[in-house]
Amino acid sequence: MELFHRATHIGFLGRRRYWYAVSLLLVVASLVTVAVRGLNLGIDFTGGVVVEVHFQQPPDLDRLREALAGAGLGEVQVQSFGTAQDVLIRVPPVEAAAAREVTAQVRAAATGLDAGAELRRTESVGPQAGRELAEKGATALLMALLFIGIYVLARFQWKFSIGAIVAVLHDPIVVVGVFALTGLTFDLSVLAAILAVIGYSLNDTVVVFDRVRERLVQMRKAAPLEVMDTAINETLSRTLLTSGTTALVVIALILFGGPALRPFGVALLTGIVVGTYSSIYVAGALALDLGLSQRDLMTPEKRAEVDDLP
Repeated sequence: MELFHRATHIGFLGRRRYWYAVSLLLVVASLVTVAVRGLNLGIDFTGGVVVEVHFQQPPDLDRLREALAGAGLGEVQVQSFGTAQDVLIRVPPVEAAAAREVTAQVRAAATGLDAGAELRRTESVGPQAGRELAEKGATALLMALLFIGIYVLARFQWKFSIGAIVAVLHDPIVVVGVFALTGLTFDLSVLAAILAVIGYSLNDTVVVFDRVRERLVQMRKAAPLEVMDTAINETLSRTLLTSGTTALVVIALILFGGPALRPFGVALLTGIVVGTYSSIYVAGALALDLGLSQRDLMTPEKRAEVDDLP
């Protein structure tokens, strides 16, 4: 199935240095945002008690914070959740035996502002369990990156490999930056989405690179830039169809999946967009600027034969 009825001839990499600047800006902005704002870590990582309360009318969040502070619950985080009537209240880690008391205090503070307020959801995670989940999640992410790096180095010539590895690192950094900027909850489901994004991005890069290798052999008299652009144009329909259909499903998940699935969907959608972009303007562009040529795909015997030519 083809998206375009005619072959495209878009010069993707002619202005790749402008896209380098865009990528650098995205990565630096993401790292700075994470350092300055931090991540809104979910209860999976922090521990504590999370209570979702539904009010009949949009509540005054400042008054609600004052009521909760007056109940002696410490530095409570209060934020709108989904709609103006729904509020998410995050209480710092407490002992397991005190979680029920915390829930009762939150209910009392909420009904004090709105007699019709009702608790929709309560979650409690111990601080030790939260730390363990954070450590295991970070370990899973690092191991995934490590084994992907080994796979790429074994699969491709080193100039391809460097571009692919940089692209694989580029995408999760941008996704994490989006979460730091928006304040969306970063929990285990988001971490799972980031791992999926890494695989998605690598798959897109592998498809492009496989076509580049084919064209480098077939277009021996063409310049590497022309070969790279030809390969990208030939895989463009496949890339857009795959990314577009996946994005439609994820958008539906964001719109109709409810607040609990929204961060997961946002992470996937961001990763799809950034991963499609990086497979061309990060992975492909870096391979080209590292001096990729037909010679890189020759066997040592073939290189010696070519070098002996007059």
